[in-house]
Amino acid sequence: MNGAGDVMITVALASTVFFSVPTDEARGRVALYLAITMAPFTVLAPVIGPLLDRLPHGRRAAMAGAMLARALLALVLSGAVVTGSIEMYPAALGVLVASKAYGVVRSAVVPRLLPPKFSLVKANSRVTLGGLLATGIAAPIGAGLQALGPRWPLYGAFVIFVAGTFLSFTLPPKVDSAKGEDVALLAADENHLHGPHLKPVKRPGLRTVGIAVTHALGANAALRCLSGFLTFFLAFLLREHPLSGESAAVSLGIVIVAAGAGNAIGTSVGAWLRSRAPELIIVTVVAIVVGAAITAAIFFGAVLVACLAGIAGFAQALSKLSLDALIQRDVPEQVRTSAFARSETLLQVSSVFGGVVGIVMPLNGTLGLFVGAAFVAVGWLATVKGLLGSARHGGAARPRVA
Repeated sequence: MNGAGDVMITVALASTVFFSVPTDEARGRVALYLAITMAPFTVLAPVIGPLLDRLPHGRRAAMAGAMLARALLALVLSGAVVTGSIEMYPAALGVLVASKAYGVVRSAVVPRLLPPKFSLVKANSRVTLGGLLATGIAAPIGAGLQALGPRWPLYGAFVIFVAGTFLSFTLPPKVDSAKGEDVALLAADENHLHGPHLKPVKRPGLRTVGIAVTHALGANAALRCLSGFLTFFLAFLLREHPLSGESAAVSLGIVIVAAGAGNAIGTSVGAWLRSRAPELIIVTVVAIVVGAAITAAIFFGAVLVACLAGIAGFAQALSKLSLDALIQRDVPEQVRTSAFARSETLLQVSSVFGGVVGIVMPLNGTLGLFVGAAFVAVGWLATVKGLLGSARHGGAARPRVA
């Protein structure tokens, strides 16, 4: 329900903000959309996780509230997309914040629902695959509703989110349990590395969750940066220079399908490889993405652009599941769910940064893909030594966690 409702809103907003106006005007409108929604969102995101950490006994209500909020905001957007009023932007911000809040709560709920001998990473892969399937089903339905009028995908989102609100309360009561949990602080001195945290932290940072986790997070941030960049850059590039014989919308759709297929395959493979040196998996897939981006830049063409989207989607899914495996392995259970929430914040900020660069880039395919390759290469070079060192030690060293 979460994935299907979000894609309905995405279809409606993309058609209104992007496809309905000339390219130059679309760039300005998308930039305004990013500034008004995503920029404040990056400020709010670090607040959402700690806030929800304080509501462990109301997770079902929090999930239902995130669904209901998006249902009501979809109705607000249904009027705004017709009139083009400025209220569309704060309403879109509300949708993004509610979606992030849902994701954070879900990361805390999944460990409470694990069947016996069922790993957290395998559960996350199942949840991700379910979301991808729902998105794949809802996307063409949303496009069909869009053909009826700009309001209709938002009406569809309203119905889906209302259903999701009721489904949230059908989860078992143990979802609201906080037994054995603690809060993962972003940084601490040696006196705060274990047990309850009674003293304030002076210098926040991402340094106390273990070397492997921080390096894996850096590599994932590089891939998210590439993802955000490609999303916006290719959207404008393919609008002006569509794939041979296809319209701009179909060209972008082909790239999106390739990325989605790669993501689904990566998620499936990640569940199988979950116990096989996640550091090596991350190092390998990021290196493959660098090579694919450079190849697509040098021999720029329709097939290679679609292949790059698929490889990037595959690598992003596989590296994220490997990051989850490292958090599961190196971060104590008492603070693991809190650590998941904070890692998602950094990944979201990285995606936003890449999107900003993608908007301002000249529409030159070769130049753009070289820039994308540079994003990932920098992240890979900065993290490969630490990840390989961690793999050699097998994660045996006691991680610094607070």
